[in-house]
Amino acid sequence: MSDKPIYQLLEELPKSGVTVTVLNALDYIVPGSWQNITSFEEMIRACTGEEDQSVIQAIGEKAIELYNDSSRGYQRAVWIYQMVDSVDKIAGAAALTNKLANKWSFGFLERFTPKADNAQAVDAALKFAAELATFCLINGIPGDSVSDFAASLLDNSKEDIMRIAAWLAIDCVIPFGPDAIGKLLDAIHKVQSGELASNSLFKNLQRFLPGGSVDAQRQLVQANLEASSGFLNNMIQSRGLEQRDLLNRVRNYVDIADDKLDYVGAILDMATNYYEHTGIQTTARRVIAHAYASL
Repeated sequence: MSDKPIYQLLEELPKSGVTVTVLNALDYIVPGSWQNITSFEEMIRACTGEEDQSVIQAIGEKAIELYNDSSRGYQRAVWIYQMVDSVDKIAGAAALTNKLANKWSFGFLERFTPKADNAQAVDAALKFAAELATFCLINGIPGDSVSDFAASLLDNSKEDIMRIAAWLAIDCVIPFGPDAIGKLLDAIHKVQSGELASNSLFKNLQRFLPGGSVDAQRQLVQANLEASSGFLNNMIQSRGLEQRDLLNRVRNYVDIADDKLDYVGAILDMATNYYEHTGIQTTARRVIAHAYASL
């Protein structure tokens, strides 16, 4: 796990670049919810409404203390957010920082081959299970609190709802269409224990998922998705998320020549770190709120 303090993690997030560009392109799904806050002091002001510099200083110091307390789940949550984006990244993805003609070019990935549909769907389901794990860690509740997590989605805002929107767009609808959640459920239901146990994302996430066996943890991943499926399907339908429309909106900012939507979703997933980016912002906001309440 990173030994960097939370203020440094936040302030090292990029103010621009491919991840920020893609998130801005998807902002229409949850308009006005997300701001790319990369200043710890600005996050304190946004979270608390405080303007008194001495109070802001006290909140910041307490937040750093809480984050550094290893008995709490903040550092482990950040590790999960970072891990999700680091697993299976392709070599050379950093080359995407080269800006061409005011757009981001993915041309050098023309020979890239995504995982088979089932494997891609299992990865998407596991990424959503990572949301459950971080929610439980940040809130200090048992890791199998599926119903609490599902209920929390109704109140999601700011970075949390932006991350869910990006996941729905990039990992679900673009590669699988508007009935993506059903396809994810089918894939996680059918995946064999041996195949799941060898999945890189699962191997890293496994220690944060309660259950005495791979099969029990697979059932938790499935139960988590099932409990949240009503919210997720409603979000897809109410926001009118469709493959071609999402692709066209992203193309306003990103130069993607290929129309193969499974390729597009996989490339966007691998070329961005939207999960880590918004996850660090989420953790900073939560630990600041905790610090403010404890003063």
